[in-house]
Amino acid sequence: MLKKIGLAAITLLATSGIFAQQVEFTAYELGNGLDVILHQDNTAPVVTVGVMYHVGAKDEAPGRSGFAHFFEHLLFEGTENIARGEWFNIVAANGGSNNANTTQDRTYYYEVFPSNNLELGLWMESERMLHPVINQIGVDTQNEVVKEEKRTRIDNAPYGKIIYGTGIGPYMFDKHPYKNSVIGTMEDLDAAKLEEFKAFFKKYYGPNNATLVITGDFQEKETKKLINDYFAGIPKGPEVARVNIKEEPITETIVATEYDSNIQIPAKLFVYRTPSMKERDAYVLDMISSLLTGGKSSRMYKKMVDEDKEALQVLAFPRSQEDYGTYVMGALAMGDTPLENLAESMDEEIKKLQTELISEEEHQKLQNQFENNYVNSNSSMQGIASSLATYHVLYGDVNLINDEIKIYRSITREDIKRVANKYLNPNQRLELDYLPTKDGEQ
Repeated sequence: MLKKIGLAAITLLATSGIFAQQVEFTAYELGNGLDVILHQDNTAPVVTVGVMYHVGAKDEAPGRSGFAHFFEHLLFEGTENIARGEWFNIVAANGGSNNANTTQDRTYYYEVFPSNNLELGLWMESERMLHPVINQIGVDTQNEVVKEEKRTRIDNAPYGKIIYGTGIGPYMFDKHPYKNSVIGTMEDLDAAKLEEFKAFFKKYYGPNNATLVITGDFQEKETKKLINDYFAGIPKGPEVARVNIKEEPITETIVATEYDSNIQIPAKLFVYRTPSMKERDAYVLDMISSLLTGGKSSRMYKKMVDEDKEALQVLAFPRSQEDYGTYVMGALAMGDTPLENLAESMDEEIKKLQTELISEEEHQKLQNQFENNYVNSNSSMQGIASSLATYHVLYGDVNLINDEIKIYRSITREDIKRVANKYLNPNQRLELDYLPTKDGEQ
């Protein structure tokens, strides 16, 4: 079924004075279930080809954590028609760039090329989908790559377990696979057999579990023919059963301590489980995060760092996800400041949100910030491609690329107070002391 979305070319973002072009797109589905989204913009000779697969860390089998992220690396190894190790060379030799990333919910691959190489991008992504080479050499090679990534980003990085959530998930989720980290454990990857990797690909990498997005300088009629030539003949994969696991609400404070050998400054953290990214309250919590902990002008920074000088820095890691999110807030202690003092100060700021409406000035500032973020996220063809794919795969509504800003504009000061009262309570959170490793401790 073909769907053509026609929108006004220019919309005035009235409160911030920023002009943002509405994104016009065409969305349709091939017979094998591949969803296709096209956004034509011929102002610059650049095109992005992206494919988002609806598979992430939450889809992994117990005891096999890290598979989704591993495939982000493995599927650059080569295909039946692209020699091992040549993927990046081909892209670079044709003036392009490429990358991939994985979350709990999806995996995304993309290339950016001069527009005269659109067909090359389509061929390469069809190769990745149709017949990648998955062999023991590739698995062993990428196993070492992933191990080094884990060492660099998490194991040997200050506060790495907090930034990447590996030290938080097991406390916040009991049943849901969000309790596992995206990068997984090396023990699970080491124990996996080659046939398990092949089975994972067969299960999740079919066209009916994928969305192809093309943005930039192309002609729609010719591009649709190329898409049909390269993708229509790829066999449909098995139907994918979505994770549908409900967590019981957190009703008592979870108190925990974690140690990190890479840090010298202790931190106090509050972690809250938040609703699905698709719920309106999740948008309100985004604003609350910005208000409380979003940079040097945030309430917590001004109070705890500038005024009281009890914190060296404030922390904020809001994670919006398909099923549940998390909001991590915290502070690094200044000098010998007790962590209990930091907790009291954070609670004071939360209590203010729960009992007082924020000022009109603060509300306007938040509106301006989020409208600016909206404009920036869609300021490049790669950004638009990622947004189109994300809104389709995770939200089920491609037109959110144009309408999401309306949700933020609709958020009132009363909404912020209500949502703070609903989600940011002591009995609904993890209170985590994050400490330097003591002598002799691991």
